[in-house]
Amino acid sequence: MGKVQFPLNISAIVIDLDGTLLHTAPELAEAANLMLKDMGRAPVSQDLLKSYIGNGIHWLVKRALTGDMYAEPDAALFDQALPIYEKHYTALSCSSKPFNNVMKGLDALKAAGFRLGCITNKVERYTTPILKSAGLASYFEIVLSGDTLPEKKPHPMPLLHSAKFFGVPIEQLLLIGDSLSDAQAARAAGCPIICVPYGYNHGEPVENLNVDAVIPDLAAVMPLIKRI
Repeated sequence: MGKVQFPLNISAIVIDLDGTLLHTAPELAEAANLMLKDMGRAPVSQDLLKSYIGNGIHWLVKRALTGDMYAEPDAALFDQALPIYEKHYTALSCSSKPFNNVMKGLDALKAAGFRLGCITNKVERYTTPILKSAGLASYFEIVLSGDTLPEKKPHPMPLLHSAKFFGVPIEQLLLIGDSLSDAQAARAAGCPIICVPYGYNHGEPVENLNVDAVIPDLAAVMPLIKRI
């Protein structure tokens, strides 16, 4: 945990999607197992597949094929697998639901006057429909997907871009996320980060990350921040 003074002085807030706003793991995992089934391969447990989430669909497919976090599958095998995965995930993706108190938290942040954005490593063609179907799209002034900019988290570029978009110093931009890539992006950018514990951090507790606080749900951020 970082050593910071609460409440944090914040002007704008950007929030991660998978594992922070929306419980997308069931659909991501089901699509992976349908892909494996179509390819004549054995299914993988939901828990193991959940631990593979967090760096975008390409890595999820690679991990499902290899059973390893960082191994590269045969290129031809990956090229065969990816479109099969995408077909299944497209069919399933818009059934993802918000986590508890996400709507309550977003409503409270809006009512308090915070400007809001969403930063995700999910590509835009999934991000936009998912946010709309979950009823979240209208909360965000800016949505940065994994293919919006040349770099994505853990690179600081999406955070620096967001601060520029909102016209605020990076120190007054808060990232709320759930994973190592969120923590690394925030520290590289120089902005504060608060994490939720229920998301997708490759099976590791977020309390071990270099973050400023861990909150039980999105609504619990309110006492830790004040708008400037």
